[in-house]
Amino acid sequence: MTTSVQKITLSSSRDIPFNKLVLAQTNVRRIKAGLSIEDLAASIARRGLIQSIHVRPVLGAEGQETGMFEVPAGGRRYRALEMLVKQKRLAKSAPVPCVVGSASSGILAQEVSLAENIERAPLHPLDQYRAFKDLRDAGMSEEEIAAAFFISVNIVKQRLKLTTVSPALLDIYAEDGMTIAQLEAFCVNNDHARQEQVWEAISNSWSKEPYQIRRMLTENTVRASDKRAIFIGLEAYEAAGGDVLRDLFQSDDGGWLQDPSLLDRLVTEKLHMVASEIANEGWKWIEVAVSLPYGVSHGLRELEGTPVDLNDEETATLSALRDEFHTLQAAYEEADELPDDVDQRLGELEAAIGQLETRPVRFDPAQVARAGVFVSVDADGALLVERGYVKPEDDSSNGPKGGSSPGGGAAGDPETAGSVQRAVITIGGQSTDPDDDEEDGIKPLPDRLITELTAERTLALRDKLANDPAAAFLAVLHKFVRDVFGRYSAQGVAMEVSVRGTTFSGQSAELRDTSFARAIEARQQAWEARLPADLSELWDALAALTHAEQSELFAHCASFGVNALYERADRHGNGAISAHGVQQRLAEADHLARAVGLDMITAGWRPTVGNYLGRVTKARILEAVREGAGKQAAQLIDHLKKGDMAREAERLLVDRCWLPEPLRLADAEALGANLPDDGEALPEFLADEADNDLTSDEVDRPVAAE
Repeated sequence: MTTSVQKITLSSSRDIPFNKLVLAQTNVRRIKAGLSIEDLAASIARRGLIQSIHVRPVLGAEGQETGMFEVPAGGRRYRALEMLVKQKRLAKSAPVPCVVGSASSGILAQEVSLAENIERAPLHPLDQYRAFKDLRDAGMSEEEIAAAFFISVNIVKQRLKLTTVSPALLDIYAEDGMTIAQLEAFCVNNDHARQEQVWEAISNSWSKEPYQIRRMLTENTVRASDKRAIFIGLEAYEAAGGDVLRDLFQSDDGGWLQDPSLLDRLVTEKLHMVASEIANEGWKWIEVAVSLPYGVSHGLRELEGTPVDLNDEETATLSALRDEFHTLQAAYEEADELPDDVDQRLGELEAAIGQLETRPVRFDPAQVARAGVFVSVDADGALLVERGYVKPEDDSSNGPKGGSSPGGGAAGDPETAGSVQRAVITIGGQSTDPDDDEEDGIKPLPDRLITELTAERTLALRDKLANDPAAAFLAVLHKFVRDVFGRYSAQGVAMEVSVRGTTFSGQSAELRDTSFARAIEARQQAWEARLPADLSELWDALAALTHAEQSELFAHCASFGVNALYERADRHGNGAISAHGVQQRLAEADHLARAVGLDMITAGWRPTVGNYLGRVTKARILEAVREGAGKQAAQLIDHLKKGDMAREAERLLVDRCWLPEPLRLADAEALGANLPDDGEALPEFLADEADNDLTSDEVDRPVAAE
């Protein structure tokens, strides 16, 4: 016999006039702190009563219904309706949707009230985000959404910010695979692919803290607290099209600037604009950098100037500012804490007083004409201008060593400068003069380019020497004699017989693909395959080689000691090699090249846009074409822009056997002559090199023409 299951009977529902309802004493919600009846009343006024009230009939003394109903569950809704009635916005007899329970039910009214309050499930944040998104998509603004749900606009923004998180990560969060704090951390970067990469990287790691996620997502950005961002200002950065990543879930110090290259360009432009204004003061040079290296003024003489006196207007202003400052300070001297507006005003007064007390300095115009200025950004993002530094090569023992003259000009006061020279402005060691490439004069080649060219020559010389055992033997013997006999200088050698392979800190992108580089690599691999891996077996293996094989291996190993590199030397002798040592090395390299018959053309070197023509001025390009292809060929391209000119020059110089000066062999007569001493004439492509006060670690910086 089948047993029937007793069916559940739900309580009936009906509309009951509000004045027939009373709040039951059995309602478990007693504490009113933190409850917002006003917001709920406003919600009911806007949307109506969304959820019915649970009521039970009130029984009389005889157990009969009295027509009144008590409310054990729904007390907040009852109070909100009561408030609307008191505000005359709801009629006393307005019908209220109610679920009517049985007065004789075996379930206590307290149990019903408790169940209603503890069984409710809060809305998942992801569901809330999706609901807010639907409302926004339907046309509601963030402010309207916030007003409709009586929450702050920032909370709405936080929930909607979750739209920037990858759907894959949202699914992981929905399955409790990550915390809400971790999900919020992913909102700092809108790149879904990057978000997924970061999660994949940390998902199996012990370190999954939100700060770690934020750090990984912002590693290629710049903090808004960075001095460059402060110097430019976020408004200027955003006006130029830059994006700022913001963290709506915690303090982010202004966020992260997403386009570092744009920021650097804006900083450079602003610094150059400042330097252009300072140039009107008559300085000889202006060195501009975001951050100047420590000790940049070492070895330079600092001018002594005279501070410019305050004029009558400035004196009166300074006096008024000081009076106001002292008055405020005295008024709040006994206060434990200053009001915000007073504290802000005191700060403004201090800044204004300090600005007036920091006076511009007046320098002797004769000294200004030989001195320069450093322009940079201070640690706090403020502009830092340091005037009045004289380089040793610009110093004159005949002129005054500082001070001022009655007719001197004040730094920062162009009106007193009169007719002034135009300063040479360099940013990061490169001249900003737009006419640099248009001048007819031939300027010295940049240090970096000379280093790259001589790197190619060094490799080509190594390859040649490795194929000439007799010359290799002579070169090593030459080095041994220099080491053993004290009469010879130890500086400026072209053979490092240790043997230490010289590394090329400056090299063109084409170096490793040259024929001589490939030949050296092939020879190295061939010998590595023949030689034993165990050092104890090396002697016997070398002894077993034929005399010809030993000579070939000797030449190969000796070739790695070749160093024909040009490097920037410190004229004060603080570097690894002096200017004289560099010239001696290059001259000795010419001897070696002549001994092995090195010809860079035969070795396969050709001028290209990458290795030379795109790296020099237009005047240098035209000079190369005139020398290699003739004057008429140069005239055919002299009207072109630099990029087009370089490409056409490469085409015209194909198979023309032209070499730039650093790759040419010196004349035999010059090789036999005495090497130049410090201060004597140098080759044309190194002209003006010894007169610059650059150290050997500045080899990558091009020479700034004045």
